[in-house]
Amino acid sequence: MSEENKHRATAAAILPLVGGAANVTSVAHCMTRLRLGLRDRSLVQEEALTALPAVMGVVEDDTYQIVLGPGAVARVTPEFQALVAAERAGAPEEPAAPAAPAGGSDPVTAEELAAQGAALRAERKARNATPFKLFLRRIANIFVPLIPALIGCGIIAGLNGLLVNLGRLPGLTPALAAIASGFMALIAVFVGYNTAKEFGGTPILGGAVASIIVYAKVADVEAFGQHLSPGQGGVLGALAAACLGVYVEKRCRRWVPESVDVLVTPTVTVLVSGLATLFGLMFLAGEVSSWIGDAADWLLAHGGAGAGLLLGGLFLPLVMLGLHQALIPIHTTLIEGAGFTVLLPILAMAGAGQVGAALAIYLRLPRNTSIRTTIKSALWPGFLGVGEPLIYGVSLPLGRPFVTACAGGAFGGAFVGLFNQLGTDVGSTAIGPSGWALFPLLDGNHGLAQTIAVYAAGLLVGYVAGFVATYWFGFTKTMLAELNVAPDAPAPAAPAPVATEERVTEKV
Repeated sequence: MSEENKHRATAAAILPLVGGAANVTSVAHCMTRLRLGLRDRSLVQEEALTALPAVMGVVEDDTYQIVLGPGAVARVTPEFQALVAAERAGAPEEPAAPAAPAGGSDPVTAEELAAQGAALRAERKARNATPFKLFLRRIANIFVPLIPALIGCGIIAGLNGLLVNLGRLPGLTPALAAIASGFMALIAVFVGYNTAKEFGGTPILGGAVASIIVYAKVADVEAFGQHLSPGQGGVLGALAAACLGVYVEKRCRRWVPESVDVLVTPTVTVLVSGLATLFGLMFLAGEVSSWIGDAADWLLAHGGAGAGLLLGGLFLPLVMLGLHQALIPIHTTLIEGAGFTVLLPILAMAGAGQVGAALAIYLRLPRNTSIRTTIKSALWPGFLGVGEPLIYGVSLPLGRPFVTACAGGAFGGAFVGLFNQLGTDVGSTAIGPSGWALFPLLDGNHGLAQTIAVYAAGLLVGYVAGFVATYWFGFTKTMLAELNVAPDAPAPAAPAPVATEERVTEKV
C-alpha cells in the first residue's frame, strides 16, 4: 500500500469510530495529535479506536486528541478533513452507536489499564478546568502553531552551524543563515496575529501592532530615557501588544457607529496600541525577557543538578496539572534571546524515565501478554519522545510505576543540569520534539559533538534510573500477584480484606 493510501485508510478507519462526520465540529492537528471537536463524545468507540495500528493513544481535553505521532498526523489530517467534507456533501449515515463494552476478566489487561487511563484523563480534565489553567491553555494555543516553523528553522540553523564549523560550502552558508533566521526575526508578528485570533480580535490587526516591535526604525524612538532596539520585548511584548489591541478593538466595536466602523476601529486600535507598545510595553517586556534569560542562566549555573532533578522529576506531574503550558512562552523567549532553550533538554528526561519504567514493567510481568503487547507497540514512539501511550496506557493507571518513572526523569534531569552547572550548556533551538527526535535541534556553547554526547548520556541515565526504580520499587507483592497473570488465566484467590484495601490504594 502506498503512503498516501495508507494515510487515507487510517483516516477512513478513524472517522466512523468518532461518530462519523455529523459528530465532528472541528479538525486540527499539532505535532503528534489529531485534535477533534466532537458534538457527543459518548459516540466515540475508544476501545476500537485505540486498537487501530496507527493510533498510539488518545487524550481527552478541550478537544478529543488522537495520538498518531510526528509526521503521520500531518498526512492523516488532510485525508480526514477530505473524508468529513465528502460525507457531509453526500447523505451521511447516522453515526454509529458506541460498541458495547467487552466483558471484563479477572486478570488486569491492557484494555482495563486503558479504561483506567481514560478515567484518569477525564478526572484530570475536570480538575484542570480552572480559570488560570484555561488561560494558560489559551496562551499555549498561541505558540503551538508556531512549533513546525521553529523546528524547521532550528534544524536548518544546526546544519548551517555544522557547515560553518567544518568550513564547508561557504557560498551556501549565508543563504542557510538567512533561511534559518528569517522566521525568528519576525516571530513577534506571528505571535501578535495568533494572540488576536485566540482572544477574539481581528488577527491581522494583532499582527500589525506586533510588527512595530521588529520594525528597524524603532531605534529612533526614545522611551524611559533610552533609545529602543528593534525586537526589544520580543514575543512577550508582541503578546502584550496584541492583547491590548484586542481590548481596544472590542471597545471600539461597542461605541463606534457602524457607518464609520471600518475606518475608525482599525485606525484607533493600531494607533492606541502602537503608542502604548512604543512608550511602555516594549521596554517593560524587554526587561522581563532579560530577567527570564538571566534567571535561567543563574538557576543552572548555581544549582544545575538540583534544578535538573526538580524539573526532570516534576515535569510530567506539571503536564497532568496543565501547568506545563506556562513554560512555552519561556522557551520561546530563551530561544529568541540566546538561540536555544536550556530547559527543554532537561524536561525531555521525563520521557526517558517513562521508557525505562516501561522496560521494567515488561520484564516484571512476563505472563501478562496484554500489557506487554501494549508496551511493545508504545515503546518506539516513547524513544522518539511521544510519551502519551506509555503514560496513559501503562504507567499512570498502575500508579507506583508512574512515580518511579518520574524518579528516572529526575536523575536524567540532574545529570544534564550538572553539566550546565559545570559550564556546558545543552539547549534546543526549537520546542516540541523530545527523546531521540530532539537530536537534530540540539545546540550549546561547547560544540555540537559535546552537546549531543551530554544529552545522549542524560537519556541513558534516565532510561537506567527509570528501569531500576520501577523494577525494584514499582510493584508491591499484591500488585505482582494481581498483574502477573495471563489474560486467559483464572484470577488468583481473593486476598484478605486488608490486602484488598492495600491493593486499591497501591493502584490509585
